[in-house]
Amino acid sequence: MLIKEVIPKIINNSRNEKTIQLTIKTLKGSFTASSPYGKSKGKYETPAYNERGIEFSIRLLKEFSFQLKNKNFSLKKFDDLKDIEEKIINFENEFGKLGANITYALETGILKAAAKENEKELWDFILEDKEIKIPMPIGNCIGGGKHTHSPKKPDFQEFLLIPHEKTFSKAFTKMFRAYETAKSEIKALEKKWIVQTNDEKAWQTNLSNELCLDILKTVSDKYCLRIGVDLAASSFFNKTKKEFNYHNKEINRNSESHLEYINMLIQRYDLFYLEDPMDEEDFFGFSRLISFKNNNTLIVGDDLTVTHLDRIKKAVAHKCINAIIIKPNQNGYLLKVKEAVEFSRKNNLKIIFSHRSGETMDDALADYAVGFRADFIKTGINGKERLIKLKRMIDIEKSVGLG
Repeated sequence: MLIKEVIPKIINNSRNEKTIQLTIKTLKGSFTASSPYGKSKGKYETPAYNERGIEFSIRLLKEFSFQLKNKNFSLKKFDDLKDIEEKIINFENEFGKLGANITYALETGILKAAAKENEKELWDFILEDKEIKIPMPIGNCIGGGKHTHSPKKPDFQEFLLIPHEKTFSKAFTKMFRAYETAKSEIKALEKKWIVQTNDEKAWQTNLSNELCLDILKTVSDKYCLRIGVDLAASSFFNKTKKEFNYHNKEINRNSESHLEYINMLIQRYDLFYLEDPMDEEDFFGFSRLISFKNNNTLIVGDDLTVTHLDRIKKAVAHKCINAIIIKPNQNGYLLKVKEAVEFSRKNNLKIIFSHRSGETMDDALADYAVGFRADFIKTGINGKERLIKLKRMIDIEKSVGLG
């Protein structure tokens, strides 16, 4: 594959923040990729850009692109990215970090081009000869935490709907109908509610965590869905006082009290999914939740593990999660993302490919979820940047005769 040119451009994501878009030009055409940007970030994820900012990262990228321009690369399979990644790492060792958003967009653009060269779709290029598997969606229905801007917002970051259907298209239809029904339920409980959505187009409200879960229970019973929560617990954990500061009801809980509260919610609402229920440093707290043996509840690591193999290995060693979030731009190097996925699968962790709160119109996340045979894809439910990924999932499903 001959790379003729690498063209970087600053664009705005769904939260109107600057992010990177790259166009890779080859003899087969132009291939564009862009990186999302998370507001709720784990302490240990790779920084999105060089410490000197996005503009400096682009200056470094332009310098690095001379090592790619008018060069031929043999990219017949996903693992052939090794030659590109080695060049990136050698360059960074000498001149400074490009940042995870730059490396993610660059490698994604190159992979799109390589897939075209090999007359394959991106997901198929990644999948190679393995059996295709279509993941189920996880949708953010009601929002709180860092993604929401109402004055008395819920403490938990995401209140989630999780279908279990034979096809993705049917799953999405049910999830979207439940999302619209939840709007009516919020109106009934919050009399002066002004209909608004948050950063991820989830409904923005001032209701308590419990009332949000009451709504999810109502709509999930109606549409036969499972429910879950992303607590993003690090965002309201006071590291100095070692306590969780709940602002919606102005309650402070120590770790033991917080654990008891979470366990009560699991039982009361039959929670299927629980993401980042403890602080990102608290492997022991995560393992306590696992030890409660709450039916088939998924205890999911995100800020805890940040798509880095060393953190995932530590979580597995502590037996503290049974599912994991994969956000490719938390790491930036896609071969390392593959290592994280493969290790997780070997250790029987459910795999969830996830969007970020500041998203773009790139739909590659859907291809990665299918190509890496994820169990779930977490993309939100509404908003053009979320819907384009959901549509891509439906298109992939139809193209292989499963929809």
